[in-house]
Amino acid sequence: MTDLRCGTKCFIVTIEQNDGETVKEVPARSQADARKMVRKHFGKDMKIRSVRKK
Repeated sequence: MTDLRCGTKCFIVTIEQNDGETVKEVPARSQADARKMVRKHFGKDMKIRSVRKK
C-alpha cells in the first residue's frame, strides 16, 4: 500500500480483523481514498472502525 502520489498524506486506519483490532498506516490523498485503499488490499468485507489523519 505504498502508492505515493502528489498531495499524499498519512492516515491511521483501525480495522477489525480476526476478532481483534489492527492499526495500519495508509498513504492516501483523503480519508475516503484511505478507505478505498484498505478495502482494495484486504477485501470488501473488512470492517473499518476509524480513519484519522496522522
